[in-house]
Amino acid sequence: MRIQFPENLTWGAATAAFQIEGAPDVDGKAPSIWDRFTARPGRVQDGSHAGIACDHYRRSTDDLDLMAALGLGAYRFSISWPRVMSGPDGRVNRRGLDFYDRLVEGLLERGIRPFATLYHWDLPWFEEQRGGWEARATVWRFADFAEVVARRLGDRVKHWVTVNEPLTVVAAGYVSGDHAPGRRNPLMAFRVAHHLLLAHGAALQRLRGLVPDAQVGPALNLFPVIPRRRADVRIAERIDALANRLFADPILAGRYPNPVRRLLSAFNWTLRPGDLDLIGQPVDFVGVNHYSRIIIERSRLPWLGFRLARSPDPNAVHTDMDWEIYPRSFLDTLTWLRERYDNPPVYITENGAAFADRVEADGSVQDPARRDYLEAYLFMLRKALDAGSDIRGYFVWSLLDNFEWALGLSKRFGLVHVDYDTLQRTPKSSAYWYASVCRTGGFDLPEPMYRSLLATALDDSLDLIEEHDLARATP
Repeated sequence: MRIQFPENLTWGAATAAFQIEGAPDVDGKAPSIWDRFTARPGRVQDGSHAGIACDHYRRSTDDLDLMAALGLGAYRFSISWPRVMSGPDGRVNRRGLDFYDRLVEGLLERGIRPFATLYHWDLPWFEEQRGGWEARATVWRFADFAEVVARRLGDRVKHWVTVNEPLTVVAAGYVSGDHAPGRRNPLMAFRVAHHLLLAHGAALQRLRGLVPDAQVGPALNLFPVIPRRRADVRIAERIDALANRLFADPILAGRYPNPVRRLLSAFNWTLRPGDLDLIGQPVDFVGVNHYSRIIIERSRLPWLGFRLARSPDPNAVHTDMDWEIYPRSFLDTLTWLRERYDNPPVYITENGAAFADRVEADGSVQDPARRDYLEAYLFMLRKALDAGSDIRGYFVWSLLDNFEWALGLSKRFGLVHVDYDTLQRTPKSSAYWYASVCRTGGFDLPEPMYRSLLATALDDSLDLIEEHDLARATP
């Protein structure tokens, strides 16, 4: 069965600066919070570091040629704040800017549209020393950074992501402490969330002033929150508000969700006049990062009151990240976004899977599980388009195997395998398949798989409990 997409849909792949660039102290780059965090013993699961990563900083021309060979129509990359800004006095590191200038030129020369992300988690260490995202002043210095970048690249870069996955920054950086800067302060997490939202709004404002034809939006990691049992419905409602709607509501509806407002009131924290106006400026698109659903059940864990539950499906398959492969969640997420927020334009800014890929004796890397994953999720994307969702493009996470934050080099998300000893790039079998998708705008799905996915897309009885929709419907 042929699954075909609109001709104007953008096909691309995505990366992030800290995960691929390496060169942490080359050409005037300042340290980031992740440079300091990963240098602390025990912070990275496999003991690796990102000092080299994929060495993209030195090998960007080769990587550009790879993108062209794969037929990518677009490439989403992030611009490292500490590579561009040299220190707390606002000095600009011209050599850092030159790198991104060359990258953009190389993309355009190869017919690849650049999508630039301004914040993908690598806060400069000098900003952390001044309070980091806990300090409101960081918002305006981020806007200054955005202005510097826009003045240099805005004549050629027309698609901008302001902030990537603010939820992960908050949850992993300030609640669990598993990510930089390694805090465990749930009360401070709300302040950080608000400042990240303000940073989005302030950067958007600067970009609009400098690049009038720019398309600007955030990249939010969105997912269905499913209660494990009927007794878990209320806690699932609260987690949905504190995860998905904590960021989507202020940006797309100009307000915080009721559960968040109640919490802020309990903490005696009031918003400043004009904050929600800045945050809620109209965006040109919403970037959606999506991998799976989460299933919630009550617990007695301090502060949280919940824990993640395993899928009750005995046949559930998981990626190497231990994330359930559940394509229906992609359709549910896009449906929720369309219905709740009046169908905003959407780019899928991340979607993909990690598997334990290895190089075969003949030098190839066969990853049929990744192809199966992508086929299933793209089928659900097609169903969302059929239902009326305004989806403009799709970016695989990721172009290259890379440094997976606190998990180090142990998880491989790439279409292209990276040998971390030799830095050799080897396109996996999924890369050749995706190149065909980019070239033809579609793919052929085996009839049995098509029928199975179609049944999943249409069958509401697959929900864990009838009330699960309550977790997405509370105002």
